[in-house]
Amino acid sequence: MTPVSPAARPVVLQARGLGKRFGATLALDGVDLALRAGEVHALMGQNGAGKSTLIKLLTGVERPDRGSVELDGRVIAPSTPMEAQRDGIGTVYQEVNLCPNLSVAENLYAGRYPRRRRLRMIDWRQVRDGARSLLRQLHLELDVDAPLGSYPVAIRQMVAIARALGVSARVLILDEPTSSLDEGEVRELFRVIAQLRERGMAILFVTHFLDQVYAVSDRITVLRDGCRVGEYAVADLPPAALVNAMVGRDLPTVAGADAERAPPPDAPPAIDAQGLGCRGKLHPVDLQVRRGEMLGLGGLLGSGRTELARLLFGLDRAERGELRIGGERVELKHPADAVVRGLALCPEERKTDGIVAELSVRENIVLALQARQGWRGMSRARQDELARQLVQALGIKAADIETPVGLLSGGNQQKVMLARWLVTEPRLLILDEPTRGIDVAAKQELMAEVTRRAHAGMAVLFISAETGELTRWCDRIAVMRERRKAGELPGGSTEARVLAMIAGD
Repeated sequence: MTPVSPAARPVVLQARGLGKRFGATLALDGVDLALRAGEVHALMGQNGAGKSTLIKLLTGVERPDRGSVELDGRVIAPSTPMEAQRDGIGTVYQEVNLCPNLSVAENLYAGRYPRRRRLRMIDWRQVRDGARSLLRQLHLELDVDAPLGSYPVAIRQMVAIARALGVSARVLILDEPTSSLDEGEVRELFRVIAQLRERGMAILFVTHFLDQVYAVSDRITVLRDGCRVGEYAVADLPPAALVNAMVGRDLPTVAGADAERAPPPDAPPAIDAQGLGCRGKLHPVDLQVRRGEMLGLGGLLGSGRTELARLLFGLDRAERGELRIGGERVELKHPADAVVRGLALCPEERKTDGIVAELSVRENIVLALQARQGWRGMSRARQDELARQLVQALGIKAADIETPVGLLSGGNQQKVMLARWLVTEPRLLILDEPTRGIDVAAKQELMAEVTRRAHAGMAVLFISAETGELTRWCDRIAVMRERRKAGELPGGSTEARVLAMIAGD
């Protein structure tokens, strides 16, 4: 049998001219989208391009100001996610929105429990049997009575997909499903996606990982600044052309594997930790970061990377070892002590530990500098000047500097958090997973500015689970394993060498 080309497959979901405005911000401007049966359709764009807004309109989280959505030729207008689910649109988010305290079976049937006819009580035998049947469709054998929270994120995402199967979804939206998964878990997810595609499901796949787009997708729709740039067959759009379509301009270059490294071996250490450790959290670690150097810190989740960052910034108290900053021995009792001594930390969890969502872009940017100088030490005119400088330098997309940060996309929130620390001109900048969940353009802009500051003498500790980022951008790489420092590698090392050290080979 001759395979049916993607363009010839029947359209399951058709969005026409969708538009949405939030106050003065036009988030989506007349966007079309067509999802076909048996197709994986990637939705690509920078942070702030309109991807999240489009998903919210399709799933009933928001109502469009204009435009329409058809499912199997029937106009739908869901006003809640539950209505969208009943229409046949299932969604699996980056942060799984199920209930970890409920059992696997309860999560699969919440809101639609089968009941016994006479007593109208929940038929728990049917719930459990149905749950096992749904999971078997994905080749999963789980204890359906166990709390969902007892399983890792990858399994929870599979349960969320199984729930979509249980409500007979015709469309499955996967919103950044791989951002918290390891390579093995990603492969398993892709196996399930391929299985669902074979069954004729229309799948919308949203990700920031270009290699994953080309590994699993049939077609790509690109958004930029709230508008649709175009729809492309994957075979017709090579990665360089995709990036160009997303950004509409040349990206800033980033020093690293693309340029000759010039690490400063004779530069004085900005920070020097000797035997720094904390019982139960981190075994004694020696770590030195020199001025003008970007030191990468790699390792698996739970290897001790974040624990070391917290000790260096005074979020946790070191119980052993010593720390020297600028050659002076110090004891950090509080993060304020670290800030006074010129340290800065962009934490991994930007929403909970980084930004202050209710404050404006300006207020978030000057927050750390004001804390150091005192609240009366900076005029409003100076605040505006600094905020505008950093907004321009980092390419932060906001209506103006008074826009609440909570209204910005994730990538722009990350840039605002970085701007907050860059404005203090730190001697050491600690970046904990700074590129997670942000698009390729935002990543390039962010790292271009960090690299420029490092070349000017700032020390950088760059923490990442992505070995490709470590080998590309860092002058040296330190590897953590089992909450110990496993060793160091020079700049220019291959990903294979880094992975071997992480694995203990």
